[in-house]
Amino acid sequence: MLPFGGVTIFNEDLNRPIYEEFIILIMGPVFQIVFSFFIIDYFNYSLYILLFNMLPIYPLDGSKLLNIVLNKFLSFKISHLISIYVSFLMIFLIIFKLNFDLIYIMIFSFILYRVFYEFKKHNYIFNKFLLERYINKYNFKKEKIVNSIKYMKRDYRHIFKVRNSYVTEREALKKRFDFNRKT
Repeated sequence: MLPFGGVTIFNEDLNRPIYEEFIILIMGPVFQIVFSFFIIDYFNYSLYILLFNMLPIYPLDGSKLLNIVLNKFLSFKISHLISIYVSFLMIFLIIFKLNFDLIYIMIFSFILYRVFYEFKKHNYIFNKFLLERYINKYNFKKEKIVNSIKYMKRDYRHIFKVRNSYVTEREALKKRFDFNRKT
């Protein structure tokens, strides 16, 4: 339980298909809406919680939704960074717009801490994304030619253009994660 409600933390696969992540994400707000109809006095309160939860601020669902949309168009690495920057921007806009009492200060202090923590873990998260792709055998149907791992996208298999030749995603990631090779 957190100051602004409950959060479920999954040890999730970062390379899960985007549509699966969307379905999992949307079920929280759908459940909240359905639940609020059963408790009449809870409806307005539930609506405010739902609107708050849909703000594009990490770790709220709105940030995850933003990240899913960005992942459809941009690389994993860039999408994750944009989601973090939007989180910072939204927090500062809200802080300057609202009159705060102690509970708001506590909530937004905690959220700001979580956004800083996510920013600090950005390289770790990106490496987890890459390592999952190296360890697991994903069968993505779409293919994309890229010249750097930072342009790798979810739901795509990648071919790397290196000088005048092409390298598979598996070969490129093997070079990155093969710890047994001599340097």
